Amino acid sequence: MKKMIYVLTAVTLMGCYGIGKKPYADALTKEEAYAAIIAFDKAWKGKNGPSVDSVLSKAYIYFTPSGNIFIRDSIVATAASEIYSLESVERIISDIQIDGNTAVVNTRWQGKGIYRDTPFDDDQRCSITLVKKDGLIQILSEHCTQIPHP
Repeated sequence: MKKMIYVLTAVTLMGCYGIGKKPYADALTKEEAYAAIIAFDKAWKGKNGPSVDSVLSKAYIYFTPSGNIFIRDSIVATAASEIYSLESVERIISDIQIDGNTAVVNTRWQGKGIYRDTPFDDDQRCSITLVKKDGLIQILSEHCTQIPHP
């Protein structure tokens, strides 16, 4: 009887502490999050609408520095259109925090170009949220804030 109690206790503790469990299939790695952002930036810079489309979640939303919201379809259309062009662009990824299948990535995005015939020179801090579902890594949202320069 004592042996049975020991075995049941061991099995219960193994279940509680995850011993013997398979790793979470959709666990996201920092390398995967980094690669998804690089792919997004490359597609955006190359005005490749289908590639931008493939990296964005169907629920993607962009919170602009001016407080506006762009939905996914607007971003995909803008990426491939002539109303938006980049003269120069750089993104620095400074931190990636992972929680299971979700990552929050802290970046600094600097870009110069033209949007709707108006020049821009942006220096922004951006928070990008990525998710991994069924092996696919996509950007769920992006929130950028302009960095003020005196």
